[in-house]
Amino acid sequence: MNIQIFGKSKCFDTKKAERYFKERRIKFQQIDILRYGISRGELRSVVSAVGIENLVDEKVEGAEIVRYLATKEAKEEKLFEYPEYIKTPIVRNGKQATVGYCPEVWKQWE
Repeated sequence: MNIQIFGKSKCFDTKKAERYFKERRIKFQQIDILRYGISRGELRSVVSAVGIENLVDEKVEGAEIVRYLATKEAKEEKLFEYPEYIKTPIVRNGKQATVGYCPEVWKQWE
């Protein structure tokens, strides 16, 4: 397994995801999405795995603008420009990905 966790430092679910993998002694790479962002390739990979609509964090002020953009490409570009609009944690395992706290899916990856 090659686990990457894209999260926000103050996100409770991100901390729970990190704890899940630490408790199972599964190595992971943690990326602070607000500090380092997410590459276009990684974002496309996550979008193809979970769908663009599942990535938008409804709780963040201004994020609703993404819903009104016409094309998938425009939505991806807005999320790339404003990573704070992305719901976290994003947990990637190769081409597979989840958004939010999803231990039932991660268990299948072990």
